[in-house]
Amino acid sequence: MRTLTTFHRSAAQAHPVVLHHATFHTLEDGSSPEALLVFGQDIAATGTLEHCLAAAAAISPAAPEVVDLGGAVVVPGFIDAHAHPLMYGQLMTWVDCGPEKAGSIPEMVTLLQEAARDLPDGRPVRGYGYEHRNLVEGRHPTRHELDQVATDREVYLMNASGHGGVVNSYTLELHGVTRDTPNPAGGEFFRDADGELTGELSDAACNVLTGVHGVKVGHHGPNFHLADAPEEHLRQLAAAQEKFLAGGVTAIGDAQVSRREFDMYLRLAEADGLKTRVSMYLLSHLLDDALEMGLHGAFGNDMLSFAGIKLYADGTLGGWTAYFPDGYVGDPCRTGQLYHEPAEYRELIRKAHAAGIQTATHAQSPTALEMVIGAIEAALEDRPDEDARHRIEHCGLPTPEQIERMAAAGIHPVNQPQHYYNWGEGVTAAIGTPGERFNPLGEFVRAGVPVTISSDAPVADPLPLEAIQAAVTRVTRRGHRLGSLDLRISREEALKAHTLTAARAIGRETDLGSLAVGKRADFAVLSADPLTVPEEDIARIQVLQTWVDGRRRFLAGTSIAFPAQHATQD
Repeated sequence: MRTLTTFHRSAAQAHPVVLHHATFHTLEDGSSPEALLVFGQDIAATGTLEHCLAAAAAISPAAPEVVDLGGAVVVPGFIDAHAHPLMYGQLMTWVDCGPEKAGSIPEMVTLLQEAARDLPDGRPVRGYGYEHRNLVEGRHPTRHELDQVATDREVYLMNASGHGGVVNSYTLELHGVTRDTPNPAGGEFFRDADGELTGELSDAACNVLTGVHGVKVGHHGPNFHLADAPEEHLRQLAAAQEKFLAGGVTAIGDAQVSRREFDMYLRLAEADGLKTRVSMYLLSHLLDDALEMGLHGAFGNDMLSFAGIKLYADGTLGGWTAYFPDGYVGDPCRTGQLYHEPAEYRELIRKAHAAGIQTATHAQSPTALEMVIGAIEAALEDRPDEDARHRIEHCGLPTPEQIERMAAAGIHPVNQPQHYYNWGEGVTAAIGTPGERFNPLGEFVRAGVPVTISSDAPVADPLPLEAIQAAVTRVTRRGHRLGSLDLRISREEALKAHTLTAARAIGRETDLGSLAVGKRADFAVLSADPLTVPEEDIARIQVLQTWVDGRRRFLAGTSIAFPAQHATQD
């Protein structure tokens, strides 16, 4: 796998900065210097304060700025290798109906009613974040309950999984969906025992909201981004960046890039608005376009680059669309789905691998994972590559035998511990006791499989310290420990999983992921040490500053601009 060619700002315009009076976790052979020298984009020296001051004098006639960090802790910038920034920014304009805001269906209805009163007539009401197994009722709301919000406009409440939700009766009527409407391939309009529409929809059925170029199996996976005006999308993307920076995130792997996201990133870059690094994974329906344009290996610059191709094998555990052919324990009538026939999927992997392109496939169930691992093994047999780094996104429930094969094939799982922190109980409710192994990070470590941690924002907020705590404790938001203790990983392993190993997952370990001379000056300044505080307090650590490219991009106490909810669908 080729790594990115980097481009540097002129060192002649740089001003040396020396940071000291802090604990520096470099993740480089356990070294912990007392000072760090930043010059331009780069880390120019580490060591004693005297050494860094002398190094500053040697490389620049300008007197260095000396920054006393007051005993804080410095770690490499967190890398969120799997997230959806544009969708996250868009949902910031919606109504938060997550567990911290509402614990019951009436509470969610009230939140949506309050939002509806502030919107112009006819403007859709959109909410997000509920997980039905966390609600008092233990079920999805119905269209009739959302009719209490509005009967003269669309109301859409997205499930926390992002793979569907519930709409009101007006929405179904507007799009001509009746009890006799057939389910689309790869999706479902749910019905009650009498065959009446409940208002719940999943995956390809969301076409009624996104249009035919959104969610459909023929489009190689879901794209749940509802279309807003380009200027609105730019505001959303800019606001999302600020939230990532506030969490200490300096680089993002966008795991679902369509032409819309690509266009927004290019526009933002042209306006010098990119503050975090972005590695783009194009949806697999764009594979032939990528090959035709010659996007082989890495392409781009330090801030915006092409990383690989994103594919989908099955759906989501949270929405009960991950593929379990024998049905779910919680509902034997549901099996979920595969997005591709195995032969079709294998050909996509073969084509990408033959061109040297990294793939990143969403897969959760053992059946879906078997399809993915088998396809990668076949591609590697045709064209051996010891450093292909094919990824499996989420990789929820691999069998022990599959984990061994992942290690042999050099496959990188990209996991999200916040998924089981937020709704781990829902996984066991869906598939029974095997769900306790959800995201078996400890098993990966013991098998020699590299562990990468990410947020999957907006499914979870980009809060790396919360993700690290979940990986170390496996304790859910409700206070339950999910599975056996040997599924946990150590603090050091978790910190590396969100920095150095994550950098390797996006092909950027030569310049990101640790604090070493010659690497980019990307780091987070923390109020306490995640390696020493009680493990149940890791998520409470505050991010004080976030630096990207030698520039301080976030300072605690400054305001973050959130876009108002006035987006329109076009």
